[in-house]
Amino acid sequence: MARSLRWVALGLGAAIALAGCSNGGAPEVEQDPNAPLELWTRTTPGGDGEKGMKKLVAAFEAKTGQKVEVTAIFDDFETKLSQRAAQKDLPDIVMNDSSQLGTMVSQGIVREVDLSAIKGSDQLLESALASAKAGDGKTYGVPYSAQASALLIRKDWRSKTGLPVPKTWDQLTALAKAFTTQDPDGNGKNDTFGLAVPGSTKRGYASWYFSNFLWAAGGDFIAKQPDGHYKPAMSTPESVAAAKWFRDLACTEKVIQPGAATMDTPPTNETFEAGKTGMYVVGPYLMPRFDKSLGKDKYEVVPVPAGAKDSTVLAEGGSAYLMAGSANQAAQNAFASFVISAEGQKVGMEGEKAFNVQLPVNKTVDVTTIRKDPRWKVYADVYRDHARYAPTIPNWTPVRQASADTINALIADCGLDITAEMSKLDGKLAATLSQQGIGAS
Repeated sequence: MARSLRWVALGLGAAIALAGCSNGGAPEVEQDPNAPLELWTRTTPGGDGEKGMKKLVAAFEAKTGQKVEVTAIFDDFETKLSQRAAQKDLPDIVMNDSSQLGTMVSQGIVREVDLSAIKGSDQLLESALASAKAGDGKTYGVPYSAQASALLIRKDWRSKTGLPVPKTWDQLTALAKAFTTQDPDGNGKNDTFGLAVPGSTKRGYASWYFSNFLWAAGGDFIAKQPDGHYKPAMSTPESVAAAKWFRDLACTEKVIQPGAATMDTPPTNETFEAGKTGMYVVGPYLMPRFDKSLGKDKYEVVPVPAGAKDSTVLAEGGSAYLMAGSANQAAQNAFASFVISAEGQKVGMEGEKAFNVQLPVNKTVDVTTIRKDPRWKVYADVYRDHARYAPTIPNWTPVRQASADTINALIADCGLDITAEMSKLDGKLAATLSQQGIGAS
């Protein structure tokens, strides 16, 4: 999931200073085509993410001769980046969530991308490329990986219930109820639940998860107006209906795991692999883990059932951000060109665990030619046909956090009035949009 950037005052000051410079936020720096690149990737040092990025970088170095130093950072990533901004010595490239584009642009730490200088940019999927455009219509990142949500189901449990793969929300609810009440694991205990939900307010998880159902119901967090401004949309009938359905899973049907309101993704993941929950809406990145802990034969991957409107789910991904102040912009462009090329996408997807490209963003690359597992095609089809990114606004984090607070409260306190809480949320969202200068009058 996308994570928020919390800039310290010094770093923010430096970012603002950078924003006043030319070239889309980049200061004038003497160029050196031989200068090595410093690349930061937000992942755990020593983990599979770092190994995958080093593999991708090694392929780029072998092809171009350009040297790249990879630094993996997870803890205090934002603070360390802000410190480098304060020193006006940013890394050349930052591999970060696509949803961070608005924040990074508003902080002035990335330069505008000249797509004509990025070889193969015309081969990018339109949806991926759109995620790299800010509110001003300019491009500030180069998407290299995509992902979308699908529904994981304990196949062995479903077989015992005799119920079909759910195609609608009613069928999803029925299967979740069967998993909760029919002892699908056969241990004679009432200890299983239908749907795994990371409902914590931490980093906006409740909102992040709920978006897969909100959009399918025809609701939205905020609605873009013809003039480009935004209005809050969480108190519309469609959004309220989605919230009611979601809350009923916890309060009426009681098919969500106990303690969901306090869980982020790590403990929620554990409920699925430990056989405590039977369904989970999540991206493809957990399949290697669940294949090992559960076994491929124990669960199936299917599209998320359609809601009242359609089956729209959350799209996410990673982008290569070309940072301001680089002494080697030509190499920045070359690296971005490589990671979106058919060759770079292939290298990025190879491997069982140490891969950095979840789904290809290059429209000429077919995931099935690299990954023979048909489950990956399910995800690829969902991404291309049924997924959407969160809106690119100056700062999406406060919108996600405020809505997470409300959704969390609704599943934690079954006595709250849904319409009233959603109306209160819209008031908060209106203030947030106004503060960002994008609120509709």
